[in-house]
Amino acid sequence: MTVSIKEIALQTIALEAQAIAGLRSYINDDFENAVSAIAGCNGRIVISGIGKSAVIAQKIVATFNSTGTPSIFMHAADAIHGDLGIIQQDDIVIIISKSGESPEIKMLVPLIKNFGNTIIAMVGNLQSFLAKHSQIILNTTVDQEACPNNLAPTSSTTAQLVIGDALAVCLMELKGFRGEDFAKFHPGGTLGKKLYLRVSDLYPYNEKPQVGPSQTLTEVIMEMTQKRLGVTAVVDEQGLLLGIITDGDLRRMLRNNIKLDDELKASDIMTKNPKTIAPDELAVQALDVLRKNEITQLAVTEKGGYLGIIHLHDLIKEGLI
Repeated sequence: MTVSIKEIALQTIALEAQAIAGLRSYINDDFENAVSAIAGCNGRIVISGIGKSAVIAQKIVATFNSTGTPSIFMHAADAIHGDLGIIQQDDIVIIISKSGESPEIKMLVPLIKNFGNTIIAMVGNLQSFLAKHSQIILNTTVDQEACPNNLAPTSSTTAQLVIGDALAVCLMELKGFRGEDFAKFHPGGTLGKKLYLRVSDLYPYNEKPQVGPSQTLTEVIMEMTQKRLGVTAVVDEQGLLLGIITDGDLRRMLRNNIKLDDELKASDIMTKNPKTIAPDELAVQALDVLRKNEITQLAVTEKGGYLGIIHLHDLIKEGLI
């Protein structure tokens, strides 16, 4: 009977999920010692491996670097052909290997030991050469690869990746690594903008529609038309925000058959106590306020003073939506 593609995929996921679940029993004193050693390292974390483990090593390096733990990748094969110069006196070396018996690994380990650097083994064979010659062992043993022949690194590389992530998250917690710190290392793209772009970076580029409380409906409409933001603030002589008037307010007045003439003043039709935001708030916070209140504009204020308008289109243009 032919096994369906869906069944194969589900079996693969089940086997890898089982491998990850099994890692719980490996979070022991050695794991704590590894986190403590890395956190206290005065140099960098050099991460090495061969084959698929080398690919996992590169991903862990990327995660460490982006979360405040300076790291560098060193391919095990290249290391024994000249790249050992990467390793400096205060560095800690993490070597990743399923078997711990690869020829390159067996040649590399004694050389690093001669340098006097601490070696942390992320290994799936606790009786291997690598495990026996390392100061700290991170166990990534799996019962079975997801590969039908139990050969291609699948469950084992997933286990390595998860232990690497566990190390990174523990280090983040120990260092008190915050969103603001994360933004320093991710300034580009939408992710970076969510972490550093502020309201003050956007609203000054918009027009600043405003009217006084006694101005006529005609003047209100003219101000909204000229400034093209679909809103105007109503401010007093000191520049304090009294309320806002949106084009939606005008449409609702028409729908309710309210006579639109110059007997109506801005103070008669404005929304008092409108939603506002401070200029130093993150732009993503402005987006959250707009979404929760189902509105498209926010007045930017500081100590009650009206500064300008931030519009939903500003956030769309920046790719936050």
